This record gives sequence, C-alpha cells and structure tokens, in this order.
Amino acid sequence: MSEAATTLDGWYGLHDFRKMDWTSWKQLTSDERTAAINEFQQFLKKLNDVQDQDQGSHSFYSIVGQKADFVLFILRPTMEELNDLENEFNKLTIADYTVPTYSYVSVVELGSYGSKDSDEDPYENPYVRSRLYPKLPKSKHICFYPMDKKREGNDNWYMLSMEDRKKLMYDHGMIGRQYAGKIKQIISGSVGFDDWEWGVTLYADDVLQFKKIVYEMRFDETSARYGEFGAFYVGNLLEDEDLPKFLHV
Repeated sequence: MSEAATTLDGWYGLHDFRKMDWTSWKQLTSDERTAAINEFQQFLKKLNDVQDQDQGSHSFYSIVGQKADFVLFILRPTMEELNDLENEFNKLTIADYTVPTYSYVSVVELGSYGSKDSDEDPYENPYVRSRLYPKLPKSKHICFYPMDKKREGNDNWYMLSMEDRKKLMYDHGMIGRQYAGKIKQIISGSVGFDDWEWGVTLYADDVLQFKKIVYEMRFDETSARYGEFGAFYVGNLLEDEDLPKFLHV
C-alpha cells in the first residue's frame, strides 16, 4: 500500500451558491425589498465582526453566467458553526427569494507529503497559520472549481509512490509560484465531506490570471495525467454597500 500524505487542517469551509428568484423578488413592494436587504446586510455585518476578531472569514461575490447569481464562501473553526450560519441564512427573508444551485463543504488544508523541516509544531508557525486560517482577500474576482486525482488503470494517483507524488507536486507548485502576487489560492480538502476531493478557490484583481494559470497547469503532468475537474465558477466582488444596487429591480 502506498504511503498516504499527511495534511495540516485549518478552518472548515462552505461555498454556498444561489440564484435569485427575480420573478418573485419583483412582486414585493419597495418597502418589503428594502427591509429584506437591510436584514441581509445585518447578517453580513455579523460575518464582518467575526472576521475582524480573526475567528473566521468570508467572501461575497456575484457569479457571471447561469450557474448562480452569487456565492457566499464562509470559513469557521467548526463544522457546527458552518451549519448554524447556513441555517441562519436560510431563515432570512432574502433566502425565500433564492434558489440553492450548488454547495461545497471542505476544510482548508496544507499537504506535507512527508516533509518535516523542523521539530517545531507547524500549527505554531505564523506562515502555516496564515495559510490554514486565512483572512479571505477582497480581490476584484473569484474563481472556484472542485477537482479529483484520477484512480484509473495506469493513471492512478493513489498507486504512485510517495517519492513520485512529492516530485510531481513540487513541479506543480513551481508553476503556481510564478503567479505569486497575482493570484491568492485557497486549497480545501473535501475527502469524506463532499463529492470531490479538493476545492480550489482563486482570487485575483486581473481576471485573466485565472485563465492563464489554469491553462498553463494543464501541461503539467500532475494535471494533464492525473487531474479531473468539475465545473468552474467565476465572479466579481460584491461589497456590502453594493448589495442594494445588486438587488435593485
């Protein structure tokens, strides 16, 4: 049996994708819509307060295309907190005018592949902590996609030796390093949590960087031979104060 890679695990994450039921939303009076928006803004303020206390983080983006209208990506220390927030949102008035289109449950992770640089507790390392418990950026754009490693015949990632996987992941990571400062990446593991094995969330101020990094990585053996990818979601930052404009009809 091949050696399993160990992981460092941080905050739990929920990507909640929704479509607006614009037809029903339009049937509300102006006052009813305003009240619903104010209630939603109070919910977002609560999320901001938690983020300011470094007890979690979140992102709020409109989605381009027909897969969804917006995504709320929430990070919290426990799965119970995620569930509570999901239920709290579902009880808001605005939720009555949304249709859930997709969700993704995972935990922010760093894969070590057996590397041990020191005897230091990695969870006390400031760099590691910043990766496991990130404050999600407010970049102009977001891109999310789930992915698996293949388990088919000769292209079975899980039958490769640890040494081979470490080398492939090192080469794969070198491509990503070329986009440092252009893209912020959050990798979250979802084995046992969702239908795919990992979720990848990218942030950038230049949306073309998503196209460039994903295309370039297609030529890397880790992706070209062993990678399988789900649907891609791309969107634009929704600041809290822009919510009334987004929901205006």
